[in-house]
Amino acid sequence: MKLTKFLIIVLFTMLASGFKMGYAQSSQLPNLGETVSREIIAKEALKKDAVCTKCHDASETAPVLSLYQTKHGLRGDSRTPTCQSCHGTSDKHVKGDPVTKVRVAPDIVFKKGAYPISDDKERSSPCLGCHTGTKRNNWDGAAHQNNGVACNSCHTAHKPTDKVLAKVTQPEVCFTCHKEQRADTKKISHHPILEGKVSCADCHNPHGSSGPKLMKKNTVNETCFQCHAEKRGPFLFEHQPVVEDCANCHNPHGSNITPLLKSRPPFMCQECHDGPHASQSPVGPSAAGKQAGLTVAPNKNVVGRACMNCHSMVHGSNSPAGGYLQR
Repeated sequence: MKLTKFLIIVLFTMLASGFKMGYAQSSQLPNLGETVSREIIAKEALKKDAVCTKCHDASETAPVLSLYQTKHGLRGDSRTPTCQSCHGTSDKHVKGDPVTKVRVAPDIVFKKGAYPISDDKERSSPCLGCHTGTKRNNWDGAAHQNNGVACNSCHTAHKPTDKVLAKVTQPEVCFTCHKEQRADTKKISHHPILEGKVSCADCHNPHGSSGPKLMKKNTVNETCFQCHAEKRGPFLFEHQPVVEDCANCHNPHGSNITPLLKSRPPFMCQECHDGPHASQSPVGPSAAGKQAGLTVAPNKNVVGRACMNCHSMVHGSNSPAGGYLQR
């Protein structure tokens, strides 16, 4: 009798677990209606694209059909644009001008070629119609927009890989305009931009910012503190130029003076702290070992590590005896 009860319990347990597994598997199956609707969306989108791709096919020198290897080519997604979404319906380009019978330019031309390129605002408008959000809230009126830079000036929609979206290749896109910054990154002391560890977008928001120089944060210091958190403070004794702006002393793109300093100490320090330290003689002769026409040992306050020989905590100090940033 006990054996019979045991077998019944085991049988019911197996049936219940089998039902649960079957339900779980069935819930993972694709919805047939959803599949059909995606198929219809894809067919309609490809029908619209065929107006363009019947001419602009694989024989084009520009990679037109490689669009279908990108997110913009997912025709089963109703949000995905078609050729006309970006280039306009371009009826006169497709059928020819009814008066002159000449094939005119598409409504929006993104690249230089047989037809003149469209205005930067016209080229950006199709992109900004879909790509909205916090990163692009400050695009209007920002430096790039004011200087006639359009979305396709940096981005490539038709290629499977967009160079500006990859950390390793992003700088070469930015450096096509920012030549001075390219030169700085090749100096002795530099952020590892060319090494692929830091990209321009780690510090800057190219689509616009409420901060200076298209910084990602509201200030230069806040942006630097994303990585250099140990310099953030607050400190018991602060160094005022450091609190104001890291760029008072550092050139973030690169310098021939480590660590990214704009000029060599003690000369950089003396841009603010004018006059020789604990001496009535000018700093130049002191550094050269000349005092009152006599040859003496060079002033140790202005050679070697210069001011940092003693004032080592230049970013701030928490020592009770750190009033002079010495410890």
